[in-house]
Amino acid sequence: MSTAEVITSHAAREQLPSTLKRFREEGIMAEPLIFGPHRKAEAVVIPFELYEKLIPAIEEIEIAELVRERSKAGEPTPLGDLAESIGLDPADYR
Repeated sequence: MSTAEVITSHAAREQLPSTLKRFREEGIMAEPLIFGPHRKAEAVVIPFELYEKLIPAIEEIEIAELVRERSKAGEPTPLGDLAESIGLDPADYR
């Protein structure tokens, strides 16, 4: 977990130009800008170069979240059972 300071949203707006300058100077290793109301971390600004490197991991996390959500929906219904439930004979479609 990062030990970076969490600043208010208002302060983040004011610091954005200097943060972007720092990102240009320090590149991927630049400290992120973490902010939120009442200094409660809700968002983070990172160098775009770092974001690009994180995209594959972000996509994996999104896929994992979809799998978890769908797993909570219960057991899947086999396609044959679904077809029969609406009056179709699965054997007719083989």
